[in-house]
Amino acid sequence: MFKKKKSFSLEGVDKGHHKVTYKGVSCIKCPFDYVIYQMIIEEVKPDLIIEIGTNKGGSALYYADLLELQGKGEIHSIDIKDDCPTIVKEHHRIKLFTGGWENYNLSSTDGFKSILVIEDSSHDYFNTLKVIHKFSEIVTLNSYLIVEDGIVDALGLSRKFNGGPLKAIKQFLEENDTFIIDTGWVDFFGKSATFNTCGYLKKVKNG
Repeated sequence: MFKKKKSFSLEGVDKGHHKVTYKGVSCIKCPFDYVIYQMIIEEVKPDLIIEIGTNKGGSALYYADLLELQGKGEIHSIDIKDDCPTIVKEHHRIKLFTGGWENYNLSSTDGFKSILVIEDSSHDYFNTLKVIHKFSEIVTLNSYLIVEDGIVDALGLSRKFNGGPLKAIKQFLEENDTFIIDTGWVDFFGKSATFNTCGYLKKVKNG
């Protein structure tokens, strides 16, 4: 059995990623994207990371620890509820906002020189498009607007999400020429070997 060629299914990775934790806190991230995130954060060295979609807070905790290694930076993690354990709430680099992304005041980003945004909320096409339109304006030059879970198309779930993130990304890029898809990250582990299909959007010029 040791000589058999190994194979992995997308469905298997999807099932496993729902069980991923960081410091015991649920994260729900594809392991490929975990690695990519730490490289992007090292490259951009953001002063502020805005995460839309906190869930249990495991990913916010991961980003905060990466910023801790850099000795600077803050996380604004946005959701419609507070469902985070103490370890997340007490991290000095994390600020939780529970009024939903619609009620997040962009003036909260004033004074930050380098801003990275991660959209990981409902994955619904209509919602995703609204989110990325709102937050794209505060992403700084050469930083990223990362739109998660375009993989729902490959999993056959796009109808459930009214077309999902990929449809939103396509429309956004048709209406906005200040971002490009950074295929270096999208294809880092192989062609579209990421859950954030077409979702690593790099800001290449100011609008």
